[in-house]
Amino acid sequence: MYYLLIAVQVYCLYHAYKNRKPYYWYFLIFFIPAIGSAIYIITQVYNKDDAEKIQEEITTVLNPTKKIKALESKIEFVDTYTNRIELADAYFMNKDFPNAIANYKKTLEDKVQDDLYARQNLILCYFQLKDYNGVIEHAEQIKDTSEFKGSKQQFCYGLALNELGKTNEAEAQLKQIDRPYSNYAERLALAKFYIENNRTSEGKELLTEISIESKRLTKTNRKLYGATIVEVEQLLAKL
Repeated sequence: MYYLLIAVQVYCLYHAYKNRKPYYWYFLIFFIPAIGSAIYIITQVYNKDDAEKIQEEITTVLNPTKKIKALESKIEFVDTYTNRIELADAYFMNKDFPNAIANYKKTLEDKVQDDLYARQNLILCYFQLKDYNGVIEHAEQIKDTSEFKGSKQQFCYGLALNELGKTNEAEAQLKQIDRPYSNYAERLALAKFYIENNRTSEGKELLTEISIESKRLTKTNRKLYGATIVEVEQLLAKL
């Protein structure tokens, strides 16, 4: 029963994150697991059509390989674009990035389907594996799309360019993530980029902006971005 409660709690936190729910849900689910999770599912997730899906996703949290095996069997029976994407997503969620990559790349063979989703996830997979050439290869296929602008994929693209010594190109990408009162981890990375490239004054200016903004955040957001804010203050103290 204890492990089932943990699984339900993890599912609710993931669902809240995935669907960008207000931050108070995180605290309700985390600090009052049983009641908070029940309230969240009843008010934010549940309807009769979704009942089986909820049960399936909770089972996936408890036993992630079970879903993968089921999807692999599905592929053996009928290898469709949708089935292949679902299998790739399952590998991705299980942090099995090599197998996720293999399946996302397989979907690219279907020229009828839009390749945006697969390439977005390929960028994230390659970045996790520190394969920066792979990141760049797929980022350059979708960098002109509206979905790429200001995205996590663009951030990974900028960092990959920097890792390969293309600092000017990297800066052009990373600067597009610099937006007030958001993207704190990404803006911290941009500040570090400036400092590492002997542009300390620009790095300090950005760190100062983040520091000032952090003092105006709600308690909830200060806790959410706490680790990043602490690192910002530590860096500022050294400059």
